[in-house]
Amino acid sequence: MGRITETIKHLIILNVLFFSATFAVGPMVQEQMALYFPKNENFAVWQFVSHMFMHGSFMHILFNMYGLWAFGSPLEMMWGRNKFLFFYFSAGIGAGLIYTAVNYFQFQQVYQNLIGLGLTEVDIQGILETGKYNSDLLVYVSAEQLNNFYSIFHVPAVGASGALYGVLVAFAMLYPNAELMLIFVPFPIKAKYFIPIIVGLDLFSGVTGFSIFGGGIAHFAHVGGAIIGFIIMWYWKKNQFRRWDL
Repeated sequence: MGRITETIKHLIILNVLFFSATFAVGPMVQEQMALYFPKNENFAVWQFVSHMFMHGSFMHILFNMYGLWAFGSPLEMMWGRNKFLFFYFSAGIGAGLIYTAVNYFQFQQVYQNLIGLGLTEVDIQGILETGKYNSDLLVYVSAEQLNNFYSIFHVPAVGASGALYGVLVAFAMLYPNAELMLIFVPFPIKAKYFIPIIVGLDLFSGVTGFSIFGGGIAHFAHVGGAIIGFIIMWYWKKNQFRRWDL
């Protein structure tokens, strides 16, 4: 976790430029590049990549870029530019796909429940457009479910966190005994313990809805990036000594 490598430096510069553009150009940048729910009119396929360069706040981009530098630079030094970029974008895109799949499942559960209660597609679209609904629905569907239903449809995901979680998993698998000093923990923790703990906390927060890290966090994007990172690392480790006969 010393010097910054060239690819990491360029990724950080791109992230900072896009973050700055959201203030210089306005909300249209977010509307084009953040990852929206597929049923939302703002959704576009390229957002599975572009959302990785968008961030919601200064602290959001600060922590992500710090993590990218601290944990990504050792990986690029070991792998080289092309292999790192393949890994990074695979984890980020995979995180977006898994996050979207989980959202789609949750959305469809409420949607089918509302259809079963006799609401028409027009009625449901009205709920999605206004956020308002007949209080009689609360007998069958909780306010939390309806609010989540509305949020899934409208609130986009931004940030490099999914890709970063893949990087964290790779770092822990390659440097398991590296001791990490954290601001909020007064003693060093080995990577092989710290990384699984934070992934587990994200999974717990995503499943229970009780966010340990605060609100507005796409926990399943974090978990998704970690899963993709683990799968790629497992595959590379399994096949690292394989030779192909030509």
